[in-house]
Amino acid sequence: MNLLIRAEFRRLLATRMWGGLLLAAAALGGGMFGAMALAGPENFDPPMPGLDTEAGLRAILGILGYTAFVPAAAGALAVTSEHRHHTAAVTFLFAPRRGRVLAAKLATYAVVGLAYGLVLAGTAAVALFAVAAARGVALGLPATTVLALLGRIAVAMVVYLLLGAGVGALVHHQIAALCVVTGYLYVGEPVLMMIPGVNTLYPILPGGATAALTDFTYVADAISAELGSGAVHLLPPAAGALLLTAYAVAASAIAVLLPLRRDVT
Repeated sequence: MNLLIRAEFRRLLATRMWGGLLLAAAALGGGMFGAMALAGPENFDPPMPGLDTEAGLRAILGILGYTAFVPAAAGALAVTSEHRHHTAAVTFLFAPRRGRVLAAKLATYAVVGLAYGLVLAGTAAVALFAVAAARGVALGLPATTVLALLGRIAVAMVVYLLLGAGVGALVHHQIAALCVVTGYLYVGEPVLMMIPGVNTLYPILPGGATAALTDFTYVADAISAELGSGAVHLLPPAAGALLLTAYAVAASAIAVLLPLRRDVT
């Protein structure tokens, strides 16, 4: 396992993906999120509560959680690139135990996902506090609570990178894997949420688990109000994190059970 993990780190560091991933985290956290905070949620269309309210601050932090498609796509690309460049055969000939190879990948990508999440949350924290000071706005939550919520978002990014890696292990084609990841997050799940009755399953879907982890209920509450249904009760944050992790592990476990000959051609 140590050799496999070291090999994964060497392979990853030999590419420009990890650097681009960290730059994307800084751009999203310090750039996009900072711009949203500077513009003020009250000036959005439709308007949202301001940063000086608890609801507004939680909502804008939750929007940051919607960028989880970036680490998910990176995880899928990292795995499918071996099949695209035909290096998977060498990998599995060197280490024919598929479960061990995928475990090494997940361990490596967990570290990369943590780095991504910390950069995202750190730059977002700097941007938020700087904008609040510049605008003279008293944030609607204590600084410790804000940092705790950003920490949860960082954890969500780790799990989504692992989830993307699991999808990549199942769907070897890069474009197909990206379509599965982004299509589900931005098309499939929102459509399910709009179906009366089916939307009650939202708490146990990946998006619902993410909302529970990041404490972002704005979208669920808005859809419930639109459908005239009762408020959706999300899982506790720890349960949301465990459920997201279970999705990633399940995808990887299914990939391990698939025939090895599919990887060596």
